[in-house]
Amino acid sequence: MRNTILSIFIGITILSGVLVYFIPQTGTIILLSIACFLTVIAIYDSLQTKHSLLRAFPVIARLRWFFEDERDKIQQYFIEDNLNGTPINREKRSIVYQRSKLSKETVPFGTQHNVYAKGYEFVKHSLFPKDHHYIKGERVVFGSDKCTQKYDASIINISAMSFGSLSKNAIMALNQGAKMGKFAHNTGEGGISPYHLQGGDVIFQVGTGYFGAGKHDINGKRIFDDAIFKANAIRPEVKMIEIKFSQGAKPGHGGILPAVKNTPEIAEIRAVVSGTQVDSPPSHSAFSNYEEMILFIQKVRDLSEGKPVGIKFCVGDNDEIEAMIKAFADANNYPDFISVDGGEGGTGAAPMEFTNYIGTPLVEGLVFVNKLLVKYKLKNQVKIIASGKAIDAFDIVKILALGADAIGMARSFMLSLGCIQARECNLDSCPVGVATQDEDLVKALVVEKKNLRVKNYHNETIKSVKEVVASMGVDSIADLKPNQVFRRRKDEEIVSLENIYYKK
Repeated sequence: MRNTILSIFIGITILSGVLVYFIPQTGTIILLSIACFLTVIAIYDSLQTKHSLLRAFPVIARLRWFFEDERDKIQQYFIEDNLNGTPINREKRSIVYQRSKLSKETVPFGTQHNVYAKGYEFVKHSLFPKDHHYIKGERVVFGSDKCTQKYDASIINISAMSFGSLSKNAIMALNQGAKMGKFAHNTGEGGISPYHLQGGDVIFQVGTGYFGAGKHDINGKRIFDDAIFKANAIRPEVKMIEIKFSQGAKPGHGGILPAVKNTPEIAEIRAVVSGTQVDSPPSHSAFSNYEEMILFIQKVRDLSEGKPVGIKFCVGDNDEIEAMIKAFADANNYPDFISVDGGEGGTGAAPMEFTNYIGTPLVEGLVFVNKLLVKYKLKNQVKIIASGKAIDAFDIVKILALGADAIGMARSFMLSLGCIQARECNLDSCPVGVATQDEDLVKALVVEKKNLRVKNYHNETIKSVKEVVASMGVDSIADLKPNQVFRRRKDEEIVSLENIYYKK
């Protein structure tokens, strides 16, 4: 698209020059001047490295920013305010952009939230707040007594997004940002690509398709392969292994890589046929019951030479989840962590019904898993990573207070790369080069600029979390409790999340 736009402007300039040559009048001279001016801007936009959208759509993208500046007024009076946009409202998107760019993130004239509306949530501050510079708990150690290579992780990490779902430049920027910010980057189920190996800490996800961890058997079925898995798992960049059962966008369905995004390079990494839609199976072929699952987890731990191994799922049938946790306790063998994905999550392609109506939302799922770990005396061994549309410090404080040990973020880190929520992730037409394999669009995302924004967003959000925790009079992020977060349930009733979720 960039080359097409440049060609159009250059062509108009040449045509204007011809008109001036044959018809040297004031009108044609003005037309040539305008054409030259726009062509210079188009060339500048296409060469600059700060804004992906301008690189991909020179000049034209400037119209978006003009209307976005005016949109505040239009939305305020005619369409929607900053809190109504979905799936991530404009206020939340803005905080990511501001932190990524290290720009001003204060707001004037008070909150736009209706603090007297049902569902409003908040924390209470202390008369004796702490100095946020001395707040502890921004890192957490993963690894149970079954693990020999424990991992010291940030409480905020990049959640699972595969190369294929995202572009190579997006993956490189995320991984390099993770390296600079000293946090972890989950590969997603698409396997480990060269773009994940930029020096950042990696969580190697093993999905039902076993990409990077398996092969096809003689019947064409995807199966786990010890040697293939081990070759990737023992890489020094890989710090943890995550066995994916399901994800919030499409629990019980299996991953989807649209055919248009399945390039020869991606197909080679996944050992599939390029140009075809790749559907991961809904369940694992390596195990079919809890006992086999426990053996498989231990096998993966052994093959990875003692690295932390976790499982990821969106909470579904409660009885099944409890039976699984009980089986872990009875066998005295368990994963090192559980990643709980909320039904509201999801960055890639998914059927509408699965996105909208299947899977337990994060808060209820997180609380349920946390209660089970406490009930079966596994809480001290098994850490919880929670993911489900966490964006700002309050989101993180709330989720940690409800029982999570760390947060996985996907869409918020996409926004830090410059995502504008165009919602074209499944169409291969992402205009800012984040979720596309279109080479021309991918080039618009300049890794050397965006990796800094990834790091900035992480670091500034950690700082903000520490500031919020300090205002509450708490010494450590790890000390957050559900009785410190409140919700208005009715016009006159304010209740702590502990009373809502833990005292039923």
